[in-house]
Amino acid sequence: MANEANFRDIACALEGTIFAPHFNRTAFKVNRTYATLAKDGLSANLKYTPDEQELKCMVHPEGFRPVDNKWGQQGWTVCTLAAVTKDELRVALETAWQHAVPKKVKR
Repeated sequence: MANEANFRDIACALEGTIFAPHFNRTAFKVNRTYATLAKDGLSANLKYTPDEQELKCMVHPEGFRPVDNKWGQQGWTVCTLAAVTKDELRVALETAWQHAVPKKVKR
């Protein structure tokens, strides 16, 4: 089971990541925002492609669901931290991070 500390540690270890306040959340970004952490630390929103979002939500519905608005239709996905393992969270964050880094930085 993952938690807020795991989320912060993994996200901050991804190359170029910075974090800053974003409304009532904390945004994690490189070139652009790829994740936001809820103020209560229980969930995070991650930016995926719509296809990636569909797969994540289908394979692990307890851990992932689309954001309930137009942002969700663009791929923004809620991750319930307590419902995923640290390894699942790492993969989820790395996937979202890949969409935010400039092409010359991608691994």
